[in-house]
Amino acid sequence: MNSDKLPIRDTFGAGLIARPTLAECIALGMQYQVECLDAQGRRKWIEDFHNTVMTVGKNFVLDTVFRGSAYTASFFFGLISSVSYSAIAAGDTMASHSGWTEAGPTNAPNYSQGTRPAATFGSAASAGSITNSAVSAFSITGNGTVKGAFLTTNSTKDGTTGTLINAGLFTQGDRGVVNGDTINVSGTWSM
Repeated sequence: MNSDKLPIRDTFGAGLIARPTLAECIALGMQYQVECLDAQGRRKWIEDFHNTVMTVGKNFVLDTVFRGSAYTASFFFGLISSVSYSAIAAGDTMASHSGWTEAGPTNAPNYSQGTRPAATFGSAASAGSITNSAVSAFSITGNGTVKGAFLTTNSTKDGTTGTLINAGLFTQGDRGVVNGDTINVSGTWSM
């Protein structure tokens, strides 16, 4: 006669986590809003998109805030051209961003301002964000295609110095512009 025996056992385990830590992560980023107006001031298109904060941009923020050296803020918006575009990378700098080119005198579309338009930020809001107090306008002087925008600390068009803070691409794809259009750029930093 066969008899199947099923052994029954109780198992109990316990653990204790001593001194658990509470961690808060800060995600630093900028939400761009870019709109294009035609020569008569009618809206052609609008884009809202998030950016990639470059490593040098993160280091700039950390050094400025936590090292507390004397500092006067100067920021400028630039446009990303579709000419020779392949990618934006976190390791990009103003001196080396081989995956993209700046719209301006060298790569279409160009704009009439002698320098990159300034980004002037107001006071921080209670929700942990800060927005530029007025749009930064680019008066387009020739046809071309724009892919996105960037923020830097140097005003020189096609300049390769200063700190590249961030860059981002339009979410709805490339946008064509023509002579007489105006591109308005604004952004909100949050953490």
